[in-house]
Amino acid sequence: MQVALQGDRLKFMKLVLRIGIRVLGLMGIVLLVAPVAAFAQTDEIQVYDASIADQGKFNLMLHNNFTPAGRTTPDFTGGIIPDHSYNGVAEWAYGVRPWFEQGLYLPLYSVSRVRGASINGFKLRELFVRPHADDHTFFYGVNFEFSVNAKYWESRRITSEIRPIIGWHLHPMDIIVNPIMDTSYVGGIKSLDFAPAERLAYNFSGKWAMAAEEYADYGPFRQFNSVNDQFHQIYAVVDRKSKVLDIEFGVGVGLTSATDKVTIKLMLSRDLN
Repeated sequence: MQVALQGDRLKFMKLVLRIGIRVLGLMGIVLLVAPVAAFAQTDEIQVYDASIADQGKFNLMLHNNFTPAGRTTPDFTGGIIPDHSYNGVAEWAYGVRPWFEQGLYLPLYSVSRVRGASINGFKLRELFVRPHADDHTFFYGVNFEFSVNAKYWESRRITSEIRPIIGWHLHPMDIIVNPIMDTSYVGGIKSLDFAPAERLAYNFSGKWAMAAEEYADYGPFRQFNSVNDQFHQIYAVVDRKSKVLDIEFGVGVGLTSATDKVTIKLMLSRDLN
């Protein structure tokens, strides 16, 4: 039995490696032939913990983010102004294998003061993880996202995210790191944008947890932005799990002048079958 399990793990790691190499290779080819562009705000404020829908299960997560005190100018000409904007998306997920979840973000929408209500595009997601990550002390995974954006959501029509997942369940503490790399397929490999996220959580029980999360954007690897121009936001988060609905609520405070001063997030999730 042990030999069979080790064989399955080896096959899983080889598959993830092959897929990762192909995706990175494709990104690299496109990166080398396009000009430079800027990034914009996000619809999803979440640290991935390598948990996925069970095989054969559909899951729906609703992301809701409101910025009562944010940046008053867009990140690029014609972009959505973050201040007093509401951003949301429905994230549909299906458990394909114990180590693979397929996701679709649709619709991605905003309500902002200047533009009003708008549809901002959609995303495809492929998430590969260590099977049954919740049962292991050390867990890991990698997530690939491919976005098709409205012109007022991102300055580029096509963007992507590579999100490695590394974490430890130390009972009752969780430590999770997502060293995220974003790309708008411009300016070469060194123009990948480094936007990590981290989570330190304390689990009071299987139903309740409190956490501190940090979301950052340092800028492109070729030259990080100055500290004042970097995005750094710290969240206080409460999680509530139940058979009917999982809830995550958080309030974030910006630490730099380039960061929204206050952002509120609410995530609602449940299995559909």
